[in-house]
Amino acid sequence: MILYNVTINIAPEVHDEWLLWMKTVHIPEVLGTGLFTEGKIMRVLTTEAGEGHTYSIQYLLDNIAQYREYEQRFAKQLQQAHTERYRDKFVAFRSLLESV
Repeated sequence: MILYNVTINIAPEVHDEWLLWMKTVHIPEVLGTGLFTEGKIMRVLTTEAGEGHTYSIQYLLDNIAQYREYEQRFAKQLQQAHTERYRDKFVAFRSLLESV
């Protein structure tokens, strides 16, 4: 099993709208690619004091080939939609993990 994780810190002034958009638009679009078996959003509780709210968006895949297909066919467009909508209001980093 592969876990594609996106950790995002979102600015307080757009937090509520962002969270609703993630739950109702973005995550369903990612799952709509048909490559992921599950997607969920988790609030990070152990962050340093600072501005914003931090979340871990977790997507499960059966294998690395599915991730590579997502990356080649869908990632750029989906990430661009998020960036354009919340430009200068977030910081994100991505991790790819494998179950052992």
